[in-house]
Amino acid sequence: QVQLVESGGGLVQTGGSLRLSCAASGRTFSIYDMGWFRQAPGKEREFVAGINRIGGVKYYPDFVKGRFTISRDNAKNTLYLQINSLKPEDTAVYYCAAGYYSGSGPNYGMNYWGKGTLVTVSS
Repeated sequence: QVQLVESGGGLVQTGGSLRLSCAASGRTFSIYDMGWFRQAPGKEREFVAGINRIGGVKYYPDFVKGRFTISRDNAKNTLYLQINSLKPEDTAVYYCAAGYYSGSGPNYGMNYWGKGTLVTVSS
């Protein structure tokens, strides 16, 4: 089992940038694929980025390509999400997750979840 704690959320203006972090503890971080998801008020959770165990393969849905960048540092047991050109519609709680990426389904193969960090983008 792995424990995940997100940080780096906050209030930012439209057009700004944020870097979210997810610190992992417990089982070896590097055995898991990792992902970022978000849930906006009144909406279902959605996948925004994924990365394989060694960081060589990354996955993004079309609506974030070019603005979101996922990365990981296995030596530091940390996952990152860089978000640029933030828009009000990016306002959501952002969650990191660990598991074995499947590319589909409600959880995309993720089994372990953090509690989330809130990102609020003001217009």
